[in-house]
Amino acid sequence: MTALPFDDDQKLFALMKEQLYSAVLCDALDQVGHRHQAMRADIRPLYPDAVVVGRALTMQSVDVYEPEENEYEEEIAAVDSLKPGDVLVASTQQSTRTCVWGELLSTASMARGANGAVIDGYTRDVRLIQKMGFPLFSTGMYPVDSAGRSVVINYNRPVNCGGVVVNPGDVVFGDYDGVIVIPQDALRAVIERAVAKVEGENITREELRKGATLRQVFDKYGVL
Repeated sequence: MTALPFDDDQKLFALMKEQLYSAVLCDALDQVGHRHQAMRADIRPLYPDAVVVGRALTMQSVDVYEPEENEYEEEIAAVDSLKPGDVLVASTQQSTRTCVWGELLSTASMARGANGAVIDGYTRDVRLIQKMGFPLFSTGMYPVDSAGRSVVINYNRPVNCGGVVVNPGDVVFGDYDGVIVIPQDALRAVIERAVAKVEGENITREELRKGATLRQVFDKYGVL
């Protein structure tokens, strides 16, 4: 099996981005007993080729109904605390009245070395973010500012994003199929199983192309 660089996040994330995908990671999570790690299906990539992988830095916002003093303070602090390899994971509690993300936050995140962002809510400045190539996942697009509509109340604490509890430091992976969250204590087991399954799928795919039946290859390799 491929040697896995668990002692180097950047190498590990590069390997995951190149060789793995959300569906096979979901299968591996199932195998180790984590069966509810896929975010809701309405959290979608901003562009089809977007792939995000990294350590979660979490952020929580809540709706408000009037402007507040210093309402950007916690949001600024959260983005400024991003480190290389982080993914900003923001919960809005499924708000439909605010937009917590945009081009300037994406620019700041990229400058900090972040690998992307996952928002359980809306974004704006979509064309600019697409042009930047910043991997962003959200529930939709909305042109409004967050001022007077929502405020970030804390960051780097557990949040519920897309129906999954995300802890700071969990590994987040998203592609066109969706976004999954790998708990830190399950990372090694999940990646080892996912890589092994991909290698098994590569073998069975070739046999299927050569004319073997699905029953034959499943009975032989147990991969589907």
